[in-house]
Parts: sequence; C-alpha cells; structure tokens
Amino acid sequence: MLHLGALGEADAMVKSDAAVPVALVQATKAFGGTIALKDASFELRSGEVLALLGENGAGKSTCVKLLAGVYLPTGGHVEVDGKPVVFHSAHDAQAAGISVMHQHPGLFPDLSVVENIYLGHMPRDRFGGIDNAAMLAGARRVLATVGLDVPAETRLGTLRASEQQLVEIARALSLDARVLIMDEPTAALSQREVERLFTVVADLRLHGVAMMFVGHRMDEIFRIADRIAVLRDGRIIGVKPKAELGRAAAIGMMVGREVTDLYPQRSHATGALVLEARGLSHAGGFSNIDLKLHAGEVLGLGGLVGSGRTEIARVLFGIDQPDAGEILIDGEAVRFASARDAMDARIAYVSEDRMGQSLVMDFSILDNAVLPVLDKAARSGFYGTNRAINLVSDWLKRMKLRFSGYAQPVKELSGGNQQKVVLAKWLRTEPRVLILDEPTQGIDVGTKAEVHAMIADLAAHGMAIILISSEMPELIGMCDRIIVLREGHRTAEFSRGEATQEKVLEAATKAGESADAAAQAAGEERKGPLDILKRREFGLLAAMLAVAIPVTIINPRMVSAANLTAVSMDAALLVVAALAQMLVLITRNIDLSIAAVIGLSAYMAASMVQAYPGLDIGIGLITACAVGGVAGLINGLVVTRGKIPAIVVTLASMSIFRGFNSIWAAGDQISADEVTQAWLDMTGLKIAGVPLIVVIAIVILCLGYVLLNRTAIGRELFAAGSNPDGARLIGIPVDRRILLAFGMAGLLGGLCGALWASRYATIDARVALGFELTVIASAVVGGVAIRGGSGTLLGIILGALTLLVIKNGLTLVRVDPLWLQGVYGLVILVAIGIDTFIVRRAEQARQARAR
Repeated sequence: MLHLGALGEADAMVKSDAAVPVALVQATKAFGGTIALKDASFELRSGEVLALLGENGAGKSTCVKLLAGVYLPTGGHVEVDGKPVVFHSAHDAQAAGISVMHQHPGLFPDLSVVENIYLGHMPRDRFGGIDNAAMLAGARRVLATVGLDVPAETRLGTLRASEQQLVEIARALSLDARVLIMDEPTAALSQREVERLFTVVADLRLHGVAMMFVGHRMDEIFRIADRIAVLRDGRIIGVKPKAELGRAAAIGMMVGREVTDLYPQRSHATGALVLEARGLSHAGGFSNIDLKLHAGEVLGLGGLVGSGRTEIARVLFGIDQPDAGEILIDGEAVRFASARDAMDARIAYVSEDRMGQSLVMDFSILDNAVLPVLDKAARSGFYGTNRAINLVSDWLKRMKLRFSGYAQPVKELSGGNQQKVVLAKWLRTEPRVLILDEPTQGIDVGTKAEVHAMIADLAAHGMAIILISSEMPELIGMCDRIIVLREGHRTAEFSRGEATQEKVLEAATKAGESADAAAQAAGEERKGPLDILKRREFGLLAAMLAVAIPVTIINPRMVSAANLTAVSMDAALLVVAALAQMLVLITRNIDLSIAAVIGLSAYMAASMVQAYPGLDIGIGLITACAVGGVAGLINGLVVTRGKIPAIVVTLASMSIFRGFNSIWAAGDQISADEVTQAWLDMTGLKIAGVPLIVVIAIVILCLGYVLLNRTAIGRELFAAGSNPDGARLIGIPVDRRILLAFGMAGLLGGLCGALWASRYATIDARVALGFELTVIASAVVGGVAIRGGSGTLLGIILGALTLLVIKNGLTLVRVDPLWLQGVYGLVILVAIGIDTFIVRRAEQARQARAR
C-alpha cells in the first residue's frame, strides 16, 4: 500500500470525514477588462477525482491558481470545509491542506532534488536550522512512491524533463495534503511513468484525499475521473459523473461543436524520397539509425522519453552534429553545420520545448512569427512592420489564432494559441521537410484536431513530415509508418495497418527493465580521489598555480611572509565584499553600488571615530554598518517595490552615494594621526600569527555558510534566483527575500568599509573607487551565476584569491602597468575557460548517465 508521505490510516479516516474539503463558489476572476473566469462553482470531494476539462484559455489554470492561493478571486470565494476563506498566498493554501502540481513545474534547476521537494516547508532541527536527515528520509520515501530512482542529492537540472515532472509530483506528495490538484501532470511523462502516477492516485483515493485532475488526454481523463467538470469561455458548462458523460459529449461541451474526426482519413500516395539517414549516431543520444522519408509521408518516431527521438531531430536540423553516419537530401549527402544550413535546405523543426526553445515569451506575436524570415521583413537592413505582417498574416489566419493584435505579447496567449504561433512561424519558411516534436503537447482536443487536420493537409500537398509524439493514439492515427526507438537504438518499424498500441509499447520497452537497472547502476556517483577535477573550483586553483609558480621562480618574494600577509589582508576585504555581491547575484540581481557603499561607510566611520575618539571602535563599526544597511535597504526597496531592474537602480545609487560622500567630505582627508591607535590596530593585530581582519573575514564566511546552506531562508534565496515565478507558486516571498539580500549586502558593505578605514588609515571621498568591478569579477569568476540561483562560498574565496594572486604576481615581476590590465583580463578568461570546459565535461557525463 502506498501512502501520502507520512499519512497514516487514522489520519486518513479523519480526512475522509470531510465530504467537501475545498470548493469554488461563484468564483470570478478578471484581469483588467478581461474576464478569465465567470461564476464558476464546483466542489472537490474526499476520495474522488474531479477532472477539469476545457480548451486552452477556457479558464482551467485560473481555477487551479484560485484554489492554490496564487490568485485572489475578483468575485465569489473559495470554501474550505464549508467556510469561506481568503488565500493571500500559496503558503495559505498549503496551510489549508491543498497541494498543487502546476502545469509548468515550479522547480529549481540549480538546487538538489531533495531541496526541490521540501522548499517552502523544510523540516527544522532543534536549533532552527534545516533538518537534512529528515529531508533526505522524506525525499527518498516520496521518490520511491512516484517511482523515480535517482539520488535525492542530485542537482535537478541534470534530470530529464519527465524525471523533473516526477519530482514535481513527489513535492506535492511531501506536503501530506488532503487536497491534491494536478494541472497537466502527465504532459512530459512516459506511459510507464503515467501508470505509476495513476497507481499513486488510486492509493490516495483510498486514503480519502480529494483530487482534481486537469488534462487534455481523453483516455486518461475517462480512466482516472469520478466526475467531470467542463469549462468553456470561462464558464462552467456542467459537472457530471463520468458514467453519465460520454467522450463525444464531453468534447462537444468543451468546444461548443461536434468534433467528428480527431485523426483525419488520409489516402494520398507518397512521392519521391526526400530525406534519408544512414548509420546516423550521436554520442549519448542514439546509435546507427537508418530512416527514409518520402514526400507526402508522415513518419512517426515512437519510444519512451529519453529514447533518442528528440536527439535525432536535433541532428537532422543541424543543432547537434552527428558522430557517424550521413544525411542525404534528394539522394545527395549533406552536412549541416548549423540550423541555418538545415533551413537553407528547407527543413523546419518545431521543438517540444515551446516556451524555452520555440518562442521568445516577452516578444510580440508578430516578432515571434517573423523570426525565421526576418531577412525578408528587413529589406536593405530596415525592418518594416507592414512587410512583416504581410509575411505571416496568412499562416496565422489559417491557424485560427485567437489574439487581440499582432503586438500582443505571446506570453499572454493560451498554450494552444502559442503552439499555433510556433507552427505558423515555421510553415512560413515553406519547408519541404517538417519535423514536429510533440506538436500537440499541452493543447486542448479542439486545437489538437485542428493541428492534425493541418498535418494531413500539408502531407497531401507533398510535404514530408516527421512526427514525434508520446501519445500512442496520435502516432497510430496520424502516421504512415512508425519507427520505434529504445535507449537510442531502433527496435521496430510498423506500417499504418500493422501498428497497435500494444506492439509499439512492447518495442519501446522490451528488455527495458534490465537495461534500466544497468543504466542506473552505471549512473551511480562514484566518488574518488579525482572527483575534485569535476568541480568548477579546480579551474580557479589551476589559474592561481599557473601564475604563482613561475612568479615565485622569478621573484621568491611571492611567498615571503610579508607578501603573504599583505595578500591575505587584501583578500579578507575582497571576500567580504564578494560575499555581499553573491547574496544579491543569487537572487538574479546585481549591486553596482557596492564600492560606493564601502567608500561612504568608510568615510562616515572614520569621521565618527575622529569626532568621538573615546568610542572609537564601537561607534566606527556601528556607523559603518548602519550606513551600509540603510543603503542596501534603499536599493532593495526600489528594486522590489518599484519593479525597476537592479542594474538601473544600483547604477543610479552608485552615483548618488558617491556624490553624497563627496559633498560630506568637501575635499577633506582623514589621516592616520586624526583617529585613535585602537581604531588602526583593529585590523592589524594578530591572533596566533593571523591578522585580525582575516579572522573577522573567516567568521563572516562561517556565518554566511550557516545562512546560505543550513537555513531555509538561505535556500530560498537561491530558489528566488533560480526560478522566481516557481518560487512564488510554492509560497516563497520572493520580494522579501530580495530585500533581505540587498539589506545584508549593504550591511556587509558597511562592515567592509569600516575594515577598509582601519586597514588603510588615510580616508577620503575616493575610497574604493572602481572597486565594484573587482568585487563583481571575484564573484562571477568564482562561479556565482549572473542568471541567479547558483554559487558557493568556496568559489568566491578562490575567485578573490585568483584575482589578487594574478595582480600581485604580475606586480612582482614588474609587468608594465600599461600591460597589467590586459594580462589580468587574459588570465581571467583562461580561468573561466578551464572552468567552463570542466563543467561542460562533467555535465555531458551526467547527461549520458541520465539517459
């Protein structure tokens, strides 16, 4: 018997007592003047599955987000146990026992599987930190429940899309919820994984969990549902028991018309051979693939997710290069060095990743549709909107696109209409060969019928089409031939009359269990003495040694005690500032004002020590930290409340802080003889031979480690940068985390300013001028991702040391200052190149094991 996390029998009985744990009552949701949902009412009952059907844009996702606490209803309300409630956030819905598997998983590729499962509700130990042992145990339990056999510590970004979807399911189960909402949970799953999910659903039904299932695959809907609710144009058309609603009637309710033939009849003869692959291979993807494609033919590629179907498509379109074999067009061998070469050969490829690879979500419909033929819209180098509209309008009309205008952002469209834009975009290139990778994934049955009719029409007019699909009925209903793949190898081929679901599934999975077990055994992480070579920090260490060793040979002063002490004290300052920058960068922001904050804090601290010598160290530290903290919070508030990009905000604040510092200083300089000796000794004193400033930096780094790696807030900072929208979906207060990051960065910048003033003694308004570039370089060279979500303390330590060792070494060998910056930059590029090479090799190895 499967269980929902730690749900016990007694708890299950209690949950079953509530017949209707959650309901929508006369719910309306408007966005500006657009009504997305109008007076929708339905209830979720304990121990039942309610299926929610509707075309793309009918309001299904709006219903999900109302129940999940992502949206507040404009009218009506949500009821929990018969009482009206207001969910102000996803966290409120989770607290009421509602767990959601969102259509586009709110997962975090830079974090581990176990963190993805527990983010937002991490178990705590007795000290308030993360209870890693409890998390690992719980993660292993729910991963076993969904049938995903990967180490819980694995970084999520190394998993396949289907495996990531299983992690989303495991996350929902980890909440021990009494209501489970599944929004398109099977879109990226293989048949075997779907079966596993349905087994979990059956067990949850027995335990009294109320469930809602949103999907487009009618076979799945009528298999899993107890009741079916149908939405059309934002209104509930009806809610009926499955037994009272046939498939044709459900489709008719959805689309408002009768869909007579989901898979159109095709009887035309195929033409000449257009494309051929002989012995095609690509390492880690597929091996020794032969296929032939004729004009007017629809050739299907079947198999489980990860069987090599998409990899073949990418090679045929020139995105990836084959390791062996050849591609022939009209009988002549060709080599595509890029996708442009394939397009020139009149091949088009519709990727399975609609949002990530097929569309630029912030672009308009017109800008997306015209991208492949942009040269035709920009005659003589000047883009013409009217020319662009003339180029793509016919295809957009043929697709029956529902849109308000060509300037409408494509992200505002429903999934089905987005797919229509993708198809129109590529069909405008007038291809001879069209490769469709999951063209109907995540779109409703009405749009699916339109896409199928379009495919049939294109084939009837002579276009050669390769169709990749995880839906068995679609492959069998649409294809003239089906080639079945398993683990990158061709296992069978069926003609239209021969293919059945059983035959295709058997060919896709035969001997699969033993192969999967072998692959899993091969995929286990093997730790060894050379494992360090797979770490990104190795590139930085190599760069330091590449400079330090030859410089030491030329000038032994490189390793003298005095030089090492000076470098360590400089490194202490730089590491504290780099940690401040890292806190902001991991949230997908940047702080260009960090050096200005350091300079302002240093001068203000020195001024206070000069004015109040009896309070020297205390007042200096308090002043610097207060100034830095306030400056950081100002940056954070403008970024989060004003919704202004951090690069703009901090560029402006950098000038403001510098200007204020110049006005305050009025050209005066505070020298060493104007402050107390205790203030000057604060950083220069040694403890067991180690400068106090280094000890302070070590303490700060330890505190940083605890915050970032041992507390839930720290991991949420990474999540906020890795996937901000996903973080909001699971209840993480992203804006508050960003504000916290800026505030802590400012506080550290202020502390760094105090240490700077103590170390260098003579202070004026130009303190740390230009230092922001070194700080940012230390963080980025150390592996902190500009895109957010990734970075380590070890990385920024090595990044800072690398830059200082390079600078110190080049100075000692008396490189001309005119050349210093150029050599400095060159070595940084080499360090990053080594780092990138190692990371890429490790990533390729992980991807190969994941197949």
